[in-house]
Amino acid sequence: MGTHIARLVRTPNPSLLLVLLSLLQLAFVSLGDTDIENLLTFKDSLSNPSSLRNWNASISPCNGDIANWIGVLCLKNKIWGLQLESMGLGGLVNIEILDAMPTLRIISLMNNNFEGKIPEIKKLGELKALYLSNNRFTGDIPDNAFEGMRSLKNLFLANNAFTGKIPSSLATLPRLLVLKMEGNQFVGRIPDFKQNVKVVNFANNELEGPIPASLSNMSASMFSGNKNLCGPPLEKCSLTSPPPSPSAVPSASPQPPLIYKKTISALQIALIVISILLLLAIIATVIFVLSKRKQNPGLLNATDDDSSMLPPNSNDQEKKISDSGGMMKRSDYGKLIFLKGEIDRFDLHDLLRASAEVLGSGNLGASYKAVIMNGEALVVKRYKQMNNVGREEFHEHMRRLGRLDHENLLPVEAYYYRKEEKLLVCNFMEDGSLATHLHGNHSVDKPSLDWRNRLKIIKGVGRGLTYLYNELPSLVVPHGHLKSSNVLLNDNFEPLLCDYALRPVINQEQAHMYMTAYRSPEHAINGRISRKTDVWCLGILILEILTGKIPENYLTSSYDSNTNLATWVNEIVKDKRTSEIFDVEMRGTKNSKGEMICLLKIGLSCCEDDPDARPELKEVVQEIEEMKDRDEHELSSTIGEVNAIMSSGNARDGAFSSFNR
Repeated sequence: MGTHIARLVRTPNPSLLLVLLSLLQLAFVSLGDTDIENLLTFKDSLSNPSSLRNWNASISPCNGDIANWIGVLCLKNKIWGLQLESMGLGGLVNIEILDAMPTLRIISLMNNNFEGKIPEIKKLGELKALYLSNNRFTGDIPDNAFEGMRSLKNLFLANNAFTGKIPSSLATLPRLLVLKMEGNQFVGRIPDFKQNVKVVNFANNELEGPIPASLSNMSASMFSGNKNLCGPPLEKCSLTSPPPSPSAVPSASPQPPLIYKKTISALQIALIVISILLLLAIIATVIFVLSKRKQNPGLLNATDDDSSMLPPNSNDQEKKISDSGGMMKRSDYGKLIFLKGEIDRFDLHDLLRASAEVLGSGNLGASYKAVIMNGEALVVKRYKQMNNVGREEFHEHMRRLGRLDHENLLPVEAYYYRKEEKLLVCNFMEDGSLATHLHGNHSVDKPSLDWRNRLKIIKGVGRGLTYLYNELPSLVVPHGHLKSSNVLLNDNFEPLLCDYALRPVINQEQAHMYMTAYRSPEHAINGRISRKTDVWCLGILILEILTGKIPENYLTSSYDSNTNLATWVNEIVKDKRTSEIFDVEMRGTKNSKGEMICLLKIGLSCCEDDPDARPELKEVVQEIEEMKDRDEHELSSTIGEVNAIMSSGNARDGAFSSFNR
């Protein structure tokens, strides 16, 4: 009997197994179909959803951590977020459908055309980040609109048309870190935020009364444009004394005794003397610190705040690790996280002790060359413009970058996370950047780039961009910061793109101020960017390589058509001085006029003010790849093509004829 039972256990019924497997398979299919159905229903509720063209029921939205659908963020094959920014979307935000997606944690609908009252967000109780800035939402926000959203960390409602009082339920959110409500029509007083809010912005509203003490350490600019707000960090609130009683008889104010006047005078003198002494002490301290930095140029001394790069004390470490949600191991906290598997190659203290050379201080951070003990040269870029991004989002995005592998991308070798700042570590490129080769001082030892190398660089940049577009389909701008200083060169003049795909982890306000994509015509005109923005940046880079001139609009914080390099080229063409366009220091151009004209045509087509008039990136790259030397007949044909393009823009027909003389 026992043997018979054992045989039954060892040999299960095949038909029963098939039924069980079928049921399991059906359950998984139903789960996937539910996600797809929910997203497609959400899409149907939107107006103008043409940007979501690849939302297709035949394709799964997620493949592991990689998104197959535009604007979808994936984590472990689950839909983690929706990043539907700058897509011209409007209509209804279907909260019921979003609520049916239990793994959804991030929603960004910024820079769109949504109107009406704010959606019933509190139904999404597990949401961690909500970005609704730069839309057309209107009306009062109910006082309990955010009640129960205990996971919400980031809330962006800026630049809409909200009215009424700031909801008091915001002050009850235990994990709120960043709150941006500027550019609306909020009235009344600011609630007292007892939680540890890091960043708030209430500028340009109609708020009044004293600023809560819990927010008094914020920058004054975060409260500007509210004429009736007072208290630190703004001016003190005026104290209005109660009106005198009607029976009171006014009398002359008694004069203070002479000894009181002398006391006040002595006190004032003492304060002045103390202030002067403090100022001298501060100056002496600054001089001492600067002299020590010159004596010891290590990376630790090269930074502005040495202690901020070191791990916190054990108690603080315990708290921060417990907040990480399991995304980062406790043993990894305070260490470099390697993305390429070389865990023991070097550590944070190797970098801190290394001799360091300041390479530059850009808008997004300072860069240092660090030579570690084994002689290896690294570049450490220190970012302070990422302090709004949560730990989970940052680690996940770094892992995405770590999976990228292309000969025209400079890989991120390792990174360091701390709330206040981030470090990214890459290999040092001895030959520097394209900007240095184009605009640096040239000599016999370091001549200007010849035509062949310039064309080689442009082709490599195009291939790198194409790879980013294929691997990061969910990003609005897969590069977002393309310029000549972010194109490094190896010893064979092969380009390597750097500072790519950082837009999701850069603070919104710094991205708008500093990133190249936001200096495009479309952002200046309607506050939006798109994938065609990277095409515009590529066009400017092509013109910079051909002309050898610095794009002056990159030196300002916004787009200006008067300083646009494409505008200058158009003006030269219009005046029939085309021969002045090309860099006089460019060698090897004798038999390459056809190619140069062809590349100029491509660059100008990328620089159309209207994004819809620009070609797709793959079309641009294909044209560049197919370029070959042209004979005189082909050159004439190419000139005709350029003239046709220019006649539809700012220039005139026949303007390129002078180049052929």
